[in-house]
Amino acid sequence: MHELSIALSIVEMAAGEAESRGGVRVNAVHLKLGQLSGVVKESLLFSYDLACEGTRLEGSCLVIEEITPVAYCPACRMERALDSIQRFCCPVCGGLTPEILQGKELEVVALEISDEHATASGRS
Repeated sequence: MHELSIALSIVEMAAGEAESRGGVRVNAVHLKLGQLSGVVKESLLFSYDLACEGTRLEGSCLVIEEITPVAYCPACRMERALDSIQRFCCPVCGGLTPEILQGKELEVVALEISDEHATASGRS
């Protein structure tokens, strides 16, 4: 289950960023996940919760935006969303689409953070 090692890396990166910003709290990590990335979304979500236990990210959530595969069709000379991750053919003309333009992403794109010090002082 390589999703656990990916989740641990995400948590480590986010915790490092939170620390560099003065110990802010990470509420959510936003991730782009391509359907061709080889990562199972449900496994990654489960692994993320495990990886967060006992860290400054405990209680945060992982927000995943799934990215549909898009390929360039040389016959149509157009970018086309693929109908299936099993078949790399243009959905319009049926031609082979060997050039994948998107769908392999595994990228942290944003962190939702809050300043714990401001929250704590606002409760007085």
